[in-house]
Amino acid sequence: MARQIVIDDVADGRVDDFRDLKRADRRPDRPGGRGFVIAEGAVVVRRMLESPYPVRALLGVRRRIEELGDVLGPVDVPAYVTSADIMAEVVGFHLNRGVLAVADRVGQPAVDGLAATARTLAVLEGVGDHENIGALFRNAAAFGIDGILLGPGCSDPLYRRSVRVSMGHVLRVPFAVVEEWPDVLETLRGKGFRIAALTPSPDSAGLHEFGASAAGPVAVLLGAEGPGLSRAAIDASDAAVRVPMADGVDSLNVATAGAVAFYELVHARGLGWTRPSGAESGGAGGAAGPW
Repeated sequence: MARQIVIDDVADGRVDDFRDLKRADRRPDRPGGRGFVIAEGAVVVRRMLESPYPVRALLGVRRRIEELGDVLGPVDVPAYVTSADIMAEVVGFHLNRGVLAVADRVGQPAVDGLAATARTLAVLEGVGDHENIGALFRNAAAFGIDGILLGPGCSDPLYRRSVRVSMGHVLRVPFAVVEEWPDVLETLRGKGFRIAALTPSPDSAGLHEFGASAAGPVAVLLGAEGPGLSRAAIDASDAAVRVPMADGVDSLNVATAGAVAFYELVHARGLGWTRPSGAESGGAGGAAGPW
């Protein structure tokens, strides 16, 4: 059972894993980063506790720690209980959500392993914005995408802001970092995938038509906002596809475009999901899990 330990001194070394989280050199993807995964808020902390990531400790106000009692029962980690003011001084900013958890990283699957059982993959190129990465993982979880491949220029999905924006789904959706680009697309093709490059180009095919014609596994490529996918990635794909939009609108936020593409490719091929009885769709708070 998690051990509740009261912290009443800002300088207490037992909470050093949570200290100064806003400083850039604490980012796990930068030199000097501590390499931990941080979860913020009861919903995300709960998902971390239920994930394969080994939790090191929790820090929060008593009410938030006690809200997690049902998932903390079997977990043998310290749960540091403190005031909101002390917590803000330790963390470096005021945390409205009232609870944090820190976990060690775990190994991710290789591309071959991830592709072996997947029906639908998302492949990202140059998506460097942490919030977009987090939103893409949340959307991937919502629409039943089996995994995400991170090509060159993508930010670390386990950075604190990405984990928060994803509502913890980066801890549930498997991902692999791609070393060889765009050669990995040929690897996917050899495993039976049809590869669709999402682009606003007016001469690209409609997303719906591509999805309806794709009987086997599909990988959808998404690029950074602004430059989009590289010419090399588009040329290495089987088709360039677009999301039809009204006149005067030439593009969508990459996470929004990803959500439309994920839904269409899953729905058009009859790979839908079942909503559990009594479940509600996740709103702004994201309280509900993926269907």
